[in-house]
Amino acid sequence: MTRTPPPSLSLEERRAALEKAKESRRVRAEVKRSITLGEMTIFDAINDPREAVRRMRVIDLLSALPGVGKARATLIMERRNISPTRRIGGLGQLQLKALGKELSVGKVDPARGNLIVISGPGGVGKSTITNQLRGDPRFWVSVSATTREPRPSERDGVDYFFYSHEKFQEMIDSGEFLEWAEFAGNRYGTPRSPVDEWRTLGKHVILEIEIAGARQVRVSEPGATLIFISPPSWDELVRRLAGRGTDSPERRAARLALAEQEMAAAREFDAILVNEKVDALIAELVSLATA
Repeated sequence: MTRTPPPSLSLEERRAALEKAKESRRVRAEVKRSITLGEMTIFDAINDPREAVRRMRVIDLLSALPGVGKARATLIMERRNISPTRRIGGLGQLQLKALGKELSVGKVDPARGNLIVISGPGGVGKSTITNQLRGDPRFWVSVSATTREPRPSERDGVDYFFYSHEKFQEMIDSGEFLEWAEFAGNRYGTPRSPVDEWRTLGKHVILEIEIAGARQVRVSEPGATLIFISPPSWDELVRRLAGRGTDSPERRAARLALAEQEMAAAREFDAILVNEKVDALIAELVSLATA
């Protein structure tokens, strides 16, 4: 079988590729130097969104840590079942947690991530915003707990934490929720423990919750940043809600009445972002979250 040779690059394309490779090497060397000097932590690098850093090998980062070196880095990788060729961008959530435990997070002292609460009226696009942030290595989108039964496609710890009514009540009694509420006979809430774990690892944690939940977080975590997502106009919000063809006229009227109440709560938040263009809003939100 005859193989088609790869396309040849023009002189300009080769020069551009060489410059890109040179810049990537410079960035990686600077990151390792900063880790060695204590100017940044390994978790700062893991949360860095730049492609050159995302393509670095985890073992190279570990080796740059003062007092670790190549031999100990190799042992850490083996102990935590992480491939020696694993790149930063390929680290899974469980592997990241394992590294945090291995390096004794309190000793490494990574910068603690911020807690960002996103709220606003139904139909304003909150889920679209959080779904896009899931792909950003600097963020972790919080997983809620519920007492309802899981649907066939749902996974525990990914879509929700599924708890019994008894366990949920025990967690309420011991103050293990940042916020919680009851809806349609089931309870929903944000467990405090995973939020704290990911913030300790330097991740900025995103909570997408209702207005009442945001008010609870304001009390339970005063340092959180509350961001209200607003529609461009009331007419646009009505149009979006009307576009949900599954709602009856009565249900649509109830949604609009609730939306009016939710819009009135905007002044309680630290910032109001208008969702005219999703990409522009996310850029502004990221700027607020990482400030």
